[in-house]
Amino acid sequence: MTPDQIRPPVAKKIPVQRVHHGDTVVDDYTWMADKKDPEVIAYLEGQNDFVKAQTAHLKPLRDAVYGEIKARTQETDMSVPTRTGGYWYYSRTKEGLQYGISVRCPIRSADDWDPPQVTPDAPLPGEQVVLDGNVEAQGHSFFSLGGLSISEDGRWLAFSTDVVGNERYTVRFRNLDTGEERPETISDTTGGVIWSRDARYVYYQTVDDAWRPDTVWRRNLAEPGDPVQVFHEPDEGFWVGMGGSRSREYLFIGAGSKTTSQVYAIPTSDPTAEPVSLAPRVPGVEYEVDHAIIGGRGYFLFTHNGPGPDGQMQENYTVDIAPVSDPSDRSTFIAHDPARRIEDIEAFEDYLVLSYRSEALPRVAIADLRRIDGIPTADDFVEVRFDQPLCSAGAAGNSEWKTPRLRLGYTSFIEPTELLELDVATGDRTLLKRQIVLGGYNPDDYEQSREWVTVDDGTRVPVSIVRRKREGDGPSPTLLYGYGSYEHSIDPSFSVPRLSLLDRGVVFAVAHVRGGGEMGRHWYENGKTLTKRNTFTDFVAVARHLIDTGVTTPRQLVAEGGSAGGLLMGAVVNEAPELFNGIVAAVPFVDALNSILDPGLPLTIIEWEEWGNPLDDPAVYEYMKSYSPYENVRAADYPAILALNSLNDTRVLHTEAAKWAARLQELTTGDAPILLKTEMEAGHGGVSGRYKAWEEAAFEIAWILEHTGAVAGEGDDA
Repeated sequence: MTPDQIRPPVAKKIPVQRVHHGDTVVDDYTWMADKKDPEVIAYLEGQNDFVKAQTAHLKPLRDAVYGEIKARTQETDMSVPTRTGGYWYYSRTKEGLQYGISVRCPIRSADDWDPPQVTPDAPLPGEQVVLDGNVEAQGHSFFSLGGLSISEDGRWLAFSTDVVGNERYTVRFRNLDTGEERPETISDTTGGVIWSRDARYVYYQTVDDAWRPDTVWRRNLAEPGDPVQVFHEPDEGFWVGMGGSRSREYLFIGAGSKTTSQVYAIPTSDPTAEPVSLAPRVPGVEYEVDHAIIGGRGYFLFTHNGPGPDGQMQENYTVDIAPVSDPSDRSTFIAHDPARRIEDIEAFEDYLVLSYRSEALPRVAIADLRRIDGIPTADDFVEVRFDQPLCSAGAAGNSEWKTPRLRLGYTSFIEPTELLELDVATGDRTLLKRQIVLGGYNPDDYEQSREWVTVDDGTRVPVSIVRRKREGDGPSPTLLYGYGSYEHSIDPSFSVPRLSLLDRGVVFAVAHVRGGGEMGRHWYENGKTLTKRNTFTDFVAVARHLIDTGVTTPRQLVAEGGSAGGLLMGAVVNEAPELFNGIVAAVPFVDALNSILDPGLPLTIIEWEEWGNPLDDPAVYEYMKSYSPYENVRAADYPAILALNSLNDTRVLHTEAAKWAARLQELTTGDAPILLKTEMEAGHGGVSGRYKAWEEAAFEIAWILEHTGAVAGEGDDA
């Protein structure tokens, strides 16, 4: 039997009515929601069998791509050591092992700031294994390390693991002097742990029934007893997070929705103190806080979008400064600039580091406090510039408050990631490490560029284009990627697996559509709630541009997106199926309306500020129904679709992709296969382990290569 003769399992139909705002909808596939139902499992496994049959001919190509990824990767490697307290901390990977190994070695002296020389295949003097992920993963088909935190004295390790994929982590404690573990564990946490300075207490978070991080706890490890609730957020529209200041003077607890936030502080000198709010909760105002010491005085730095001196909201954010003694006594520190979206400010003993974005690219600027008398101004921040016009740069791996030099991460679409050390006083840069790409990789063989596509309403949408240099200008196989939600930006970054596409002549393009954050806050605001359709029309316009300008043709164009980017894929393939020969949708949020209508599902209430509340607002209901992919599947010649699903996903439930695929398989009038591939032991992030991840990447790349026409699909051109 040929692949064309093989058919997917046909999903049974159990009609269920949904009635909202006078609108009655019949949904045949809600029964798929129960992942404990043997019939659901059998259906998903049957779809997996269909995928195997449909893609069996790609095995030689998959094997070739997997071999390329493996051959280009330095399998036995180590990261650059980062100094924290009395140790250099780093990680190792070893050939044949799935997971990294966290290790450390002692610093030589208090003024030892030069990291030990990288030695991938041999231990450094005094090296100690802190945690071996391969050991912890034994006996588990899935393994994820949620967090790793070491007490300030260097004696105790707290680490958390998830062996299911549901992002509920169990915390364990290990004595690094003896290797012994404490008998107590803490289950069902969000993964992160923070130690008090005296190592008597740990702070951690738990979630509510909707998987919302809502409570911070403190446990006394020195004395038996129940944990103490430090903070609880009752509003179901708010998440809770926590983190320590680099100065180690404060623990910050943040409660935030999609539009509003509030930050509380606990001085580390008094770990059992009640958290104190640093600024009130004002609807529509978001802010973050860091602690700085300038001229011997303590200050809080507020990065916020609230009203400025003129009373207008600072859409692209500004930074205020206030003395620790009176956080309400705030004054403007870095003024609002419509052309610059401020994202973060980080304080060190001698520097302030400002992260922002302009012209759809991330940037970083530094103020040297040693050269400034008093409070610095915006003019004291000097941008760190790079020669490559299309790149990403930012502070990276700076854990110590008193570091004499700053570390920066740098990459582009064609340049492997670099870790640099910057002498702020002189401007000198030292390359600590460049990502190793084996096999003679040369960035000069590739090119990247930025184009701008004008859509119907006059908006100019940036598009990044990456390709291997070649002779001629004919249309090429093309992969168009997009996301466009939550103000998340798709910035230039290097990928080893992507080389297997580029080297076969595939053009890689990124549509930086509205709903993301590439062009500032307004870019996000104009791609959410009742303007969400802009995300989809931007992407379709970019696809048409690539076709109209001869970059590619519909027979050579595949689009890809994941999670909320999967919603984008589902929406655009409903609106313009004729533009694409293939669609890859990973853990796709394609049943958006049904999910956002159900406040009992994980995260739904929090999401109302992103998508709107269709439960109470008829206009939102109607608008979401007009674009939600599952609602709008119709009889049409759909292109080939590869939906990648995870059974234990708690962010986008498995049922979304399953229902979507069932309806597509039922209604498509074309011959292109609709594939639903479900990982039966994984969560939102997919499979665990680097070799498994490479296998999955090879599977996707082989499918993309076939459907862009880059290869015939039999592996001959691999």
